[in-house]
Amino acid sequence: MQMKQQYIQSIMGQSKVCVIIPAYNCEKTIRDVVLSVLKYTSDVIVINDGSIDDTMNILLSFEQIILVSYPKNRGKGYALTQGFNKAVEGGFSHALTIDADGQHNTEDIITFLNLMQRHPNALIVGTRSFNHPNMPQGNIFANRFSNFWFTLQTANKFPDTQSGYRLYPLEKMKRMRPFTHRYEAELELLVRCAWKNITILSLPIQIHYPAKEERVSHFRPKKDFLRISLLNTILCLLAIVYGYPSMAIRKIMTRSKAN
Repeated sequence: MQMKQQYIQSIMGQSKVCVIIPAYNCEKTIRDVVLSVLKYTSDVIVINDGSIDDTMNILLSFEQIILVSYPKNRGKGYALTQGFNKAVEGGFSHALTIDADGQHNTEDIITFLNLMQRHPNALIVGTRSFNHPNMPQGNIFANRFSNFWFTLQTANKFPDTQSGYRLYPLEKMKRMRPFTHRYEAELELLVRCAWKNITILSLPIQIHYPAKEERVSHFRPKKDFLRISLLNTILCLLAIVYGYPSMAIRKIMTRSKAN
């Protein structure tokens, strides 16, 4: 185990990879998540997204992390923007995002890094197994819904467009940041990366879903579903006037350079 940790620490240091953890009202899980990540790297950026429970006090006990905090909850998309900006400011070329609710297994970091070494300019998305016994039915529907729109907007199929466990190629993305501020931001980034012909790779990951009575979720079914629907309407219109033409032009330019 120690050799594995040292191996991961070495790769992350050489490759300029940091870990970003967006956190909102996760006092029950945030300590264990941060401790688990710190086993592999000290380059950890945690975004306290206006938590009103004990999350902030727990985070203040970690001197090793880079902490970004603001008093009002702004949403996951806004938190990701703050994390990306801080990562670029710190000279990192890649950012691995992991959720603060304890669903993701930090042992999968090594598989992200191994794939990144072969595809340094790719956006790597952790793909969950939807056969998990505790997988909420709402998550299955939301993912199928999101996957359908992603295919419509990019002409590409992808198995898990809702996963928050991702390795973003910040240098390749340049100044790309989500326009949307909440859960829909992750789908938006996926679509926009596809439009820029950034390779998007799927990586199977382990997942932990607690029993229903122990589960903590900040997803607001009515409001967030409405926001996602509005985003998809806008993205479909943009796909016609920008997305598809942009992908076609980039492919032509790529072929011209190859010849």
